[in-house]
Amino acid sequence: MRIIFLVFILVNVLGCTSPTSTTAKVQYLTVLHTNDNHGRFWHNDEGEYGMAARKTLIDRLRAQAKEQGHSVLLLSGGDINTGIPESDLQQAEPDFKGMSLIGYDAMALGNHEFDNPISVLKKQQQWANFPLLSANIFDKETGEHAFESYKIFNKNGLKIAVIGLTTTDTAKIGNPQYIGHLEFRDPVTVTAKLANEIKTKYNPDITIAVTHMGHYVDAKPGINAPGDVTLARSLKANTLDMIIGGHSQEPVCMAGKNINDDNFKPGLACKPDQQNGTWIMQAHEWGKYVGKAEFKLENGTLTLLDYKLMPVNLYVDKLQADGSTKRELANEYITPDEKVQTFLKVYQDKGAKQIAGSIGILKGDLQGDRNKVRYQQTNLARVIIQAQMDAVNADFGIISGGGIRSSIKAGEVSYKDILKVHPFKNRITYIDWSGSDLWDYLNIVTRFPADAGAYLQYHKLSFDLENNTLSNVKINGQPFDKNKTYRMSINSYNASGGDGYPALTDKPHFVSTNHTDVEALKAFFIKHNPVYANDYAPK
Repeated sequence: MRIIFLVFILVNVLGCTSPTSTTAKVQYLTVLHTNDNHGRFWHNDEGEYGMAARKTLIDRLRAQAKEQGHSVLLLSGGDINTGIPESDLQQAEPDFKGMSLIGYDAMALGNHEFDNPISVLKKQQQWANFPLLSANIFDKETGEHAFESYKIFNKNGLKIAVIGLTTTDTAKIGNPQYIGHLEFRDPVTVTAKLANEIKTKYNPDITIAVTHMGHYVDAKPGINAPGDVTLARSLKANTLDMIIGGHSQEPVCMAGKNINDDNFKPGLACKPDQQNGTWIMQAHEWGKYVGKAEFKLENGTLTLLDYKLMPVNLYVDKLQADGSTKRELANEYITPDEKVQTFLKVYQDKGAKQIAGSIGILKGDLQGDRNKVRYQQTNLARVIIQAQMDAVNADFGIISGGGIRSSIKAGEVSYKDILKVHPFKNRITYIDWSGSDLWDYLNIVTRFPADAGAYLQYHKLSFDLENNTLSNVKINGQPFDKNKTYRMSINSYNASGGDGYPALTDKPHFVSTNHTDVEALKAFFIKHNPVYANDYAPK
């Protein structure tokens, strides 16, 4: 009887304690990320960033993470294309192959992945040994996903779903000639549906959106399409554990709830945004930083343990004892990986050879910075437009501010300088307007607001726009005449409807030439050497 009683007690004790005595499995994940590479496979003139140094840093971070028992995932928020001539002339081949050598796991398709014909993007997919993801781009004809939507990763037993998303603004700012067959659908609707499907099919431990949509503080995108904050807020809480983003090209560092940390500098602490249970992260641009997020997963709860934006050989102005400032590295120097450096140098040398040599002299700077050409009239915009007007004998010309990608500094001007301004290789087009039709067109394009790629840059044209009424229009200094015919120069991108401009390609008296914006600007500098920046200062 005593034996039976002891057995009864033992069975009950074991039955009660076995579920709670099993220690819950704790897993760790380190997510590394970059975004908006824009052709910066090589370091700049100061030795900042560059893929070879990035490789060294990422290898070190991977090793440290694995020593701590962490799984590692490396993601990119997209926009690998467009920005540096040495890369642009080689269709970003060194960038995609460099990313493959570094060991990226996946990237989001950015809007600049569509700067070239789709045939180029297909080649880039082959150069990459990782998937280029976007769940919200569909083929108009078939209604099917145009690209791989998501990827499931198994990292040491940790199941991770990564969903790719692309800004719907691509439909507006992308080249209509290359994306006309694609539909860019609402990311919120697509993600909500897809996340449920993935959960049912795979039941992942962690779900990540790698996006190219932009981080806009407190979900205030302005004229831009809604971005990461809107996505996180619009989904059911905790649908996404994190968003690894790009597009707005900023370090996402928060000083408080919905308050940006405007004082962040390389080497300082950075707290990512959190919305509706979702962490949101972005690592500025160009590979200047590698973002490193360390997470713990325990009992289904994901906790952020640590986050850093780690500078890649960035210089900052440091205050000296005598009160002066000196340019110094924000962190210790990162020696570029020799193998990657050697591999990429072949491309760097090839690209440099194509753009070597001076084409003229510039007296004074020509302003083409993003924070200028999208807000106000600039002298570089007027030089660009004058060059295009000269090519087609136009009365006046226009261009969207977003089509200007770099400034030109005083001194010798090289072919590389021209290519940095015009990386898209648009053709010069023109249209002979009747005065009445032109008036209707101007009533649209003059209303594009500042802080947008569509912002109108113009030359030999003036007007007033008060109380939402267009008036006092002059062309070449003469009052506008609705009975006259006017020739307007415009690039093929805007003429095709890019940046939301009315499409002109099917209108009477529209002509597309074989001259490119690069050729026109180069010819202008050769013809007018030296060029005086003050001659084109906006009045």
